[in-house]
Amino acid sequence: MNLRENFAEGLRSIKGNMLRTVLTAMIIAFGITALVGILTTIDGMQASVNSSFADLGANTFDIRVENSRSRRGGVSSKQNPPITYFEARNFKTLFEQKSNGLVSVSAVVQGSAEVKFGSTRTNPNIQVVGVDETYQSIKGYKIAQGRALTPSDLEISARVVVIGDELATKLFKDVKPLNQFISISNDRYKVVGVLEKKGSISGGGDDRLALIPLTSGRQMAANQDLTYNLTATAPGTQQTEYILAEATALMRQIRRDPIGSEDSFVLERADAIAKDFEEVTGYLRIGGFGISFITLLGASIALMNIMMVSVTERTREIGIRKALGASPFKIRFQFLMEAIVICLLGGIGGIILGLSVGNLIAYFVNNDGSFLVPWAWIFLGLFISVTVGILSGYYPAYKASKLDPIESLRYE
Repeated sequence: MNLRENFAEGLRSIKGNMLRTVLTAMIIAFGITALVGILTTIDGMQASVNSSFADLGANTFDIRVENSRSRRGGVSSKQNPPITYFEARNFKTLFEQKSNGLVSVSAVVQGSAEVKFGSTRTNPNIQVVGVDETYQSIKGYKIAQGRALTPSDLEISARVVVIGDELATKLFKDVKPLNQFISISNDRYKVVGVLEKKGSISGGGDDRLALIPLTSGRQMAANQDLTYNLTATAPGTQQTEYILAEATALMRQIRRDPIGSEDSFVLERADAIAKDFEEVTGYLRIGGFGISFITLLGASIALMNIMMVSVTERTREIGIRKALGASPFKIRFQFLMEAIVICLLGGIGGIILGLSVGNLIAYFVNNDGSFLVPWAWIFLGLFISVTVGILSGYYPAYKASKLDPIESLRYE
């Protein structure tokens, strides 16, 4: 019998034991679903993170102050003073002159504000950020409706605001948001722009933003001391490390950090978070392989048991085949093909189910409508299916090929 005939014979044998075959194939399918589903979800999350940072570039970095109020040995760690408005403006001017790059100055005016439009109000989870005219372009925010903030908005401390997609959806259900007035801390702001939906893994925080001119934000803060953050970018990526070192030296000079002391600020590249997440996804993939391996191990044991039962039930058939001249190799190959066909059917079903589940989970996590087809994991799933079929079916096939034809013909 050639390969095609063995494949057809395998399908006929499967059809004759449909219920048993379906149950066995389902076990294989669940194992492949676990493998493809988990890895598809991880790839979808990774693609979302890469997309979020794609517009920032490798030469974009943030400068901010991070203070952890931990105590070591009963002594509180040193608290670095926040970046002041004077220091931020000074760095912006000097860095743009030296590197021909751009610097954005921003400050979180309110971290959990309540925004109102008429009788509609949001939960107190809106982040109000005072920004300058370069903030949106450097941070990679895109305008879906209206316009971005302009230098004239900052010069006159205009009461205008650019809002995130989630905020716009919440407040403006029946009207268009542009040119409408909303209330933030009892101050009226005119909506001049709406940001495109981010839907990042940050929990949707980028979609709950209210961006106002930095000068207006300082007025809103009144006597409150704001902590200013800097986001800088320089043209070209050939001298990124040099630019980072130059920015660090410039900021230390402005902050008057003593020679030999640690930096009183944190400088972090924009793609650092994406690299950290990529490292985490590596561990998640290992976990996914572990879960699928355990499931497939159980499936292979079940398949081997099914094939052993099949050999016992078809002992007389094997004797007839051998009496008609079938060699042990052909008998062994026939039963091996049956095991491989069952695993392939289960593997194909598992791949389809895994793709559906993985993309569905990635959609709810990332709020992204794109459908990801990880061809590498699909081929890996098919390869594993064939491998499981060979490993599980070889011993029953070998046992079938060694049956004595005389004894087999007498078997009832």
